[in-house]
Amino acid sequence: MGFGFDNASKTGAGEPGQPVIRAFVVHLDRARDRMPQVERLMAQLQVPCEIVEAVDGRRLTKAEIDRVYRRRLHKPTYPFELSTGEIACFLSHRKAWATIVEQDIDAGLIFEDDVEVDDLFPAAFAAAKACLTAGAFIRFPFRMGKEQGRSVLTQGRTTVIRPVRIGLGMVAQLVTREAAVRLLEATEAFDRPVDTFVQMSWLTHVSPLAVLPGGVHEISSQLGGSTIKSSRTLMERLSREVLRPLYRTRIALRSRRSI
Repeated sequence: MGFGFDNASKTGAGEPGQPVIRAFVVHLDRARDRMPQVERLMAQLQVPCEIVEAVDGRRLTKAEIDRVYRRRLHKPTYPFELSTGEIACFLSHRKAWATIVEQDIDAGLIFEDDVEVDDLFPAAFAAAKACLTAGAFIRFPFRMGKEQGRSVLTQGRTTVIRPVRIGLGMVAQLVTREAAVRLLEATEAFDRPVDTFVQMSWLTHVSPLAVLPGGVHEISSQLGGSTIKSSRTLMERLSREVLRPLYRTRIALRSRRSI
């Protein structure tokens, strides 16, 4: 099967017997300098594509934050307090998952708006579609060499693996409707960034796969920098350097027990 679906209307209906897939680009409305990149990305995708307006951390009220954010909610404990940008990012992905469910499609191809695809992406997307079973969540990593695991599919030079420890980053993923439902149920309240929450398959009941190479690149530095990072004091940065590897070790140990 080639990249995308051969339906001239691009309604997402697909061919008979083929899954209905639509693409969603999570984009913050005030980040207008990213719009040319969003339009370029959408033009490259051979499935119906639309923008999901990201939640703006600057507009979140305390009541809205308190409704979803619960510090130290799950084990292993996440050692850092989330910024409003990280909370907004999590809510933006929940919004994309909810859109998949509301549109009642088989799967959504979700991109953040600082993503660029390359010539390897068509093969990565084809391999992901070949693994598209009920409940599947398939990541397109932008960092090579960060994930290892058992191969579940090989097509040419593209491999789909079940990672021992799920990698970080949410730049691009193919999410089935069933996985979106489970993720929404598991994240009605959260205590850590969305990518670290997705690592906890024992809580989400979603076991992500990863396509290698993913054929995607994170290019926020070319677009003015991240829209969610906040400034930190020297002491906060030093604290993170100590606590982050300890937390990641705990996640790795828990992940191995869940395989």
